[in-house]
Amino acid sequence: MGGVLTGFAIIGFVIVVGYVIQRIRILPSDAPVVLNRFVFFIASPALLFSVLAKADLRVIFSSFLVVSIGAVAASSLAYVVLSRIFFRRGIADTTIGAAASSYANANNIGLPVSVYVLGSAQFVAPLLMFQVIVMAPILLALLDVSTRGQLSVKSILLQPVRNPIILGSLAGFIVAASGWQIPDALLQPFILVGGAAVPLVLVTFGMSLAGQRPLRAGAGRTEIVTAALLKSVLMPVVALLLARYVFQLDGVHLFAVVVLAALPTAQNIFNYAFRYDVGVVLARDTVLVTTIASLPVLLVISALLAPA
Repeated sequence: MGGVLTGFAIIGFVIVVGYVIQRIRILPSDAPVVLNRFVFFIASPALLFSVLAKADLRVIFSSFLVVSIGAVAASSLAYVVLSRIFFRRGIADTTIGAAASSYANANNIGLPVSVYVLGSAQFVAPLLMFQVIVMAPILLALLDVSTRGQLSVKSILLQPVRNPIILGSLAGFIVAASGWQIPDALLQPFILVGGAAVPLVLVTFGMSLAGQRPLRAGAGRTEIVTAALLKSVLMPVVALLLARYVFQLDGVHLFAVVVLAALPTAQNIFNYAFRYDVGVVLARDTVLVTTIASLPVLLVISALLAPA
């Protein structure tokens, strides 16, 4: 438990550093965009490649991933049902709400948590790939049809191929599946560049929190709170029940799958909402509320499930 708390303390401190940097304007105003692009296109793919090239694929692609998918399905379906009964929004708004209830921040928060709390970035990779390869295309297809009346199949199918994080992960999986032991001299540059991913992700995330005020009047608070509760509470509870009582996971794997389910809503959902001009406030505020809620939720999970 002490190691888990230390990991959260490290994450929290670096996020605060980023917040302070943005508040006192040490860096140019476009610094978060530049740093995020470096992390997305270079550092994160290098990190995931270097980790997954040496990973045990039998552990990654097992009931661990099935539990994550089950938790995603339960949380998103719950929002759809509640939305149809109480909110009565259109398909596009309901799609954004369901995504905000289930699409985890596997990159900006998941990578640091996986490294510092779970001990390896390999735990978050399957969830990250599932979201980008399966969830994102479904989400974009629904938004295309409901807002534009047409479906851009080419754009949706090519999206995973254009994602450098997925490409880096796939390359790592291929190396691991082949059994090739990469020479250390070849792997070290990837390890060195990938080492920049986690601190830069946390700093830029802290910078993004500066000046944010969630749950303003008239912003659809009920829907935001509903999505946040489903993401922060229901999703990890479902993951716990599936992992422990259906698939009999224990130890670090039980802990890891519940932690990943409790990650906050990904900022990608806000990007999609903004792009289609639907559910923008719902997506933005759910991202922020779940991010704030994630720390106490993850601490409770750690207290109950962290291996001794």
